[in-house]
Amino acid sequence: MNKERSSRLEGRIRSGKLSRRDIVRRLGELAFGSANDCVRLVLEDCPDLDALELSLLSEVRRSDKGGVEVKLIDRLKAVEALSAAIGADDGEAAEFLRALGGGGEP
Repeated sequence: MNKERSSRLEGRIRSGKLSRRDIVRRLGELAFGSANDCVRLVLEDCPDLDALELSLLSEVRRSDKGGVEVKLIDRLKAVEALSAAIGADDGEAAEFLRALGGGGEP
């Protein structure tokens, strides 16, 4: 999501005009969005921050030895929230989410 779109979303939240469709769309972007720009942020020498979509980025660390650690948001939580938002509360959805989280049967 670019900064302009993010500003519009923040404005809609403040004005109380945020719809369920907006929430579902945003959760879908978080759950299934591309992390390419997050990687570009740490690999490029001088990335254009305004052009990067960094909503999936949670944390960036650089060690004393030059190593870089990039943490992204918990996509499983985003998928769970998306599932709840669209009303997918059938047994198959719950079983799928359990399996994604490592809680399924071996």
